[in-house]
Amino acid sequence: LHKMHINITLYLPVDDRMISKCSVLSSKLCMLFPSASFCHFHLISHLVVCFQGDKGDRGERGTPGKPGIEGSLGPRGSEGPKGDKGQAGAPGDACKSQYSAFSVGRRKSLHSVDNYQALIFDTIFVNSPEHFDMFAGKYRCQIPGIYFFNVNIHTWNFKETYLHIMQNNSEKAIVYAQPSDRSIMQSQSIMLLLQEGDEVWVRLYKRERENAIYSDDVDMYITFNGYLVKPETE
Repeated sequence: LHKMHINITLYLPVDDRMISKCSVLSSKLCMLFPSASFCHFHLISHLVVCFQGDKGDRGERGTPGKPGIEGSLGPRGSEGPKGDKGQAGAPGDACKSQYSAFSVGRRKSLHSVDNYQALIFDTIFVNSPEHFDMFAGKYRCQIPGIYFFNVNIHTWNFKETYLHIMQNNSEKAIVYAQPSDRSIMQSQSIMLLLQEGDEVWVRLYKRERENAIYSDDVDMYITFNGYLVKPETE
């Protein structure tokens, strides 16, 4: 054995008898470890023997252990600094607006005949984008949606005035004035929900009810107007 320092701690009650026993123990230890020198000798209740040798060489690195169980999600971190402003994107497509409007007038008077008559107009104020058919006197819907229509007429003295705003072959609103010795302006307005291909026009009643509307080449007494308020799809 190399020369070692031995520390002995005895945790025992201290009296003369115990001291004598410890001396005997010390002698036996010296016989067992002749090359050791005893540094400390304490009397307390149990025996602890420590052998301290020279420091050995460092061992080889062990193999890595198995990965541990994934831990729970940690608390959210603090907000980072604001990034730099990005580059402007490519320009988008132009907004496609849907519109349809017309305003037409008539400079000739019209009297009832044996059959119903569609009012035919001879003057265009607005017809964009040409959805109003001047030859038929009818507005033909190209864009489904909600439309506003208005008609203005001048009555004829002592004759009844009796017209309808028509949607296809259905009467939607009447323009009426009783016979009078005074002619007056009459107006009617309506909003209609139209589908593509629907026709809106003004119809004069037939001769069984003597009626007429007045106009001349000087002033515009008879007008028919309409426009798209809201398309069905935007």
